[in-house]
Amino acid sequence: MTHQPEGQPPSGNPKQVKAEVMSFALIGVAGLLVDMGALWVAMNPLGLDKHSAGFFSYFVAATFTWWMNRRFTFTGASRRRALHQWAKFLAANAVGGVVNLSVYNLIVWLDAPAFAVALLPWLPALWPYGAKGAGSLAGMGFNFVLSKMLVFGHKAPRA
Repeated sequence: MTHQPEGQPPSGNPKQVKAEVMSFALIGVAGLLVDMGALWVAMNPLGLDKHSAGFFSYFVAATFTWWMNRRFTFTGASRRRALHQWAKFLAANAVGGVVNLSVYNLIVWLDAPAFAVALLPWLPALWPYGAKGAGSLAGMGFNFVLSKMLVFGHKAPRA
């Protein structure tokens, strides 16, 4: 793996970048499942409202995806200062997180359309989970670029 200076745009071997994007996307799918599981826990046993539950589940899923991307996607990244890297991941992915949570909250706020509920009476129960999927897809592109550039990039060696 080539060393990427921190703050520089993704570059290098196109096959490497493609592999990183694929790994990031697969981990994103796993993160979506974690997000939905945490959403269920937050709404049911914890009794949080849909909006608070969405924030809680995003935080859990973001922590999961940081760890998985650290372990599998950006394998050449430093393993030191994990807590610092985790905080940088959350900060860098805040842009994608805002997109993710905005799409989620908008869809939850709009609620399932009445005509769809008439045809599919179970739709309101699944609506927050579909909103999670839409939010995750909306934020993924931002998160990959910012993660590669700012979190898992390498600092240039000092002369």
